[in-house]
Formats: sequence, structure tokens, C-alpha cells
Amino acid sequence: MPDLMIYGATGFTGALVADRAREDGGATPLLAGRDADRVADLAARREMPGAAFGLDDPTGLRRQLEDVRVVLNCAGPFSRTAAPLVAACLDTGTHYVDITGEIAVFEHLAAQDAAARRAGLVLLPGAGFDVVPSDCLAAHLKRRQPRTRRLRLSISGLTRPSRGTARTALEALGRGTPVRRGGEIVELATPPRGRADFGAGPVETIGISWGDVATAWHSTGAPEIDVLFEASAPLRLVSRVPAPLRPALRSAPVRGLLTRLVDRTVHGPSATLRRSGHARLLGEGWDAAGTRVAALMETPEPYALTACTALAIARRVAAGAAPAGYHTPATAFGPDLALDVAGVRRTDL
Repeated sequence: MPDLMIYGATGFTGALVADRAREDGGATPLLAGRDADRVADLAARREMPGAAFGLDDPTGLRRQLEDVRVVLNCAGPFSRTAAPLVAACLDTGTHYVDITGEIAVFEHLAAQDAAARRAGLVLLPGAGFDVVPSDCLAAHLKRRQPRTRRLRLSISGLTRPSRGTARTALEALGRGTPVRRGGEIVELATPPRGRADFGAGPVETIGISWGDVATAWHSTGAPEIDVLFEASAPLRLVSRVPAPLRPALRSAPVRGLLTRLVDRTVHGPSATLRRSGHARLLGEGWDAAGTRVAALMETPEPYALTACTALAIARRVAAGAAPAGYHTPATAFGPDLALDVAGVRRTDL
């Protein structure tokens, strides 16, 4: 039985995970994806086994997974790939891990918790930059202040998205900004704004759609959660689109035009940037009395971090290190999981 299948291995991040697996040694993963030619080429160059199949044939998909211990899904948008893979995993007893940052996907998988427990398998989405460091930071703040009611997570450093990340972002374009209020996920017509000091003085931040709006509630129970990014010029521009124009951004012609633009111009960070880049996260928590705790985390460049954490988490799950059911990274492996990655530092403020 293969310990690990990497589905979406021909994508930008999937290939990084495959490279990491080859560098780290250990059991050789099975590389998989939809395009037979690209899978065969990748598998030959990495000297790893490959398998090509789509997700639209449930019977065939179950056949592909029935002898696999854990599948690591790197194929986005995950709104299209997670559900069929998880359904097949529940039938075959295959553990499921992915690198999504999509709130709806986190919520869908959380709703499968009881089914996963009955099947004796682990469902662990968000094993990359979204949400390993921020989830661990949120859980650390909860550990410091057990009665945390409000969480604000501010992030800086994700400057060069991959094509898959950019395509996923297009799905949220023109919608409101998700936050958690009273324990429920709601969309705000106007994104929240704030300021965060990542170590070099306060900078403007703008609320975005980010996985912790879903996962931090499972990790901490905090009923009020906001996630904001350092305000780049494109983020400022998107945040200022008037409400009457937002439906046009969701129309098929505009979405198709933007997707073609992404496919031609977005390639992800270079190897040099992945080696030299970094990200910073500021986590802040308040209890009902307004008492604040805060911590700052610095990580390697987000895609470099994702390759490390996704592979490590999938291998831990394959080894039986997490109990059956739905998990966030921190509920499976604790608030200090991110500190296992070289270059991650956390400082209490």
C-alpha cells in the first residue's frame, strides 16, 4: 500500500511537494493528476511512480484510492476537487490532507467529521501556509489566554501567488469579506481595515477571505475572528470596488477574461524568492474584558513553507499520529507544529 499519493502533482505547489519528498528521502510518493502526459513527464523526471485520472468517475476514483494510505490534494480550486476525493476516501478508508485556503471547503470537511470517525480516517485540510502558521498562532494565543473571545490574524509576505492560488482568488472576487461573528461566518459588504506592526512599524491592513475564519473557530472556539493582509496596491484596488459593480466581477465573461490573464501572466515565486523570502504573521486575542495577548511569527516564503508542512503533515497522518475525524493542523498536532519547520520563529509580545 502506498503511504502517500500527491494529487495535483503537476501543479506549481504539487511539484514543490514532490521535490521536497525526493530531497527528504523516506517512502516514495505516488504522483497523480488529470493530465496523463504531464503526469508521465513529471514522474519520469522525478523518478517516481505516476498515475493519471480525473475526479468525475466515482467508481474509478475509488479504485485509484483503495490501496493508498493518505492522499495529499494539491489540485485547486479545491471547491471542485475536495468533495469527490473526500467522498472516495470515506469509501476506501484513505486519509485525506489538502492545502486549501477556501472557507467553504473547510466547512464542508468539518461537516464530515462524524463520517470520518466512523470510517476511521483523518480529514485535515489546510496543511500549507494557509493555515498552518496562522492556525498554530491562534491556538497558541488560546493557550496563553483560555477565555479568548476575539481573534485578529494579520499577515504579510504572500506577494507572488501561484496560478492555482490566483484562480482560487478569482472565485471570491466580487463577494463580501468573510468574518466570524457570534460564532457564525458572515460576509461584510465592506472589508474590515486595521493596522498591524510586523516588526518595522504599523502598516495598513485589509480584511480578506482566508481559511482561519473557518479553522480558528475549531481550534480556539473564539466566536469573533478577522483575517487581514498587509494592504498592497492590488488589494486596495479590489477592496474599493463599489457594491453595484461586484456582480459584474462574478459574471462568466469577466471571470473567463481574468482566468485567461492569470494563465498567461501568473507563474508563482521564483526559486530565488522561495529561498530568500519570508512572511510575518501577527496574532492578537482579546477576552471579554478586553485584555489583549499577542504574538508575532516569522516563516519562510509561503510556498517553501507549504512544501515542508504539507509533506510533513501527510506523513504524520500516514503514520497514524492523528486520531480519526476532522482536524485543523493545530487540533491534530498542537500549537507548536509550525515551529518544527526550519526558519519559523514565534515571539510573544
